[in-house]
Formats: sequence, structure tokens, C-alpha cells
Amino acid sequence: MSTKGRSGCPINLSLELLGDRWTLLIIRDLIFAGKKHFREFLQSDEGISSRTLAERLQTLQDEGILTRSDDPTHGLKAIYRLTEAGIDLLPVLATLGAWGSKYRSADDKLAEIADQLAAGGEPALARMKEQLRAEHLG
Repeated sequence: MSTKGRSGCPINLSLELLGDRWTLLIIRDLIFAGKKHFREFLQSDEGISSRTLAERLQTLQDEGILTRSDDPTHGLKAIYRLTEAGIDLLPVLATLGAWGSKYRSADDKLAEIADQLAAGGEPALARMKEQLRAEHLG
């Protein structure tokens, strides 16, 4: 997955990195589901293939959205964590969730979470970003 910009437009540059469904779903799982291991991402309902997952995780690392480190509890596992750039995607996902809750046939429980986050506005996003910083940045 190439992330070389075709133009200098900020929207285009963002979409070239984040515009496929899998990339945002991986970030969603890091933010909202607390997933950190490769196998956990594979277990998401959407059914990403291991090859696609590996490619997207590598791209996200290369672009500074997440980091990969060895899991000290298991020598063969890696832990994926968001960087500050990844945490800053929270408002994007919150907005997408609120839109999907309003205009699509979303799961009631998940729609309620999206609606609560959207209703909380900037203070709710700031609180959640602080929680994510503590969890992912240490």
C-alpha cells in the first residue's frame, strides 16, 4: 500500500493513508476495543485476512501512526500501540461513528457508544485522548 501523495491536498494525503476500510478498522480496534496483538485484530467481525492485516500494520508503523514492540510476556508476540498521531485520529473515528449511527443501520449498543461520545463533544474527546495516551504512550 503506497502512501506517496499524488497531490499536496490535506484531504487527499489523509485519504491515501487512511482511505481503505481496513486501516481505520485497525485503528478503531486499538482505540475502542483495546486490541494490541496481531491475532486479536484477526478476530474482528469484519474478517481481515492475515496478509492484509500485516500490510496495513506495517504501513501504519512506517507512517508513524503506531509502534510495534516485543511482548515481554510472550517471545513470539508483538504489541501494537498508537502514537500521538494515531491518538489524534480519535475525533475522526468519533465523527464517523456518529454519522454511521445516524444514517446507517448500526448495532444499537455500538450506536449508543458513538452517540454518547459525540454528545460529550470536545471535553469527552480530550478525556478519552488522555486515557489513550496513558495506555499507549506510557
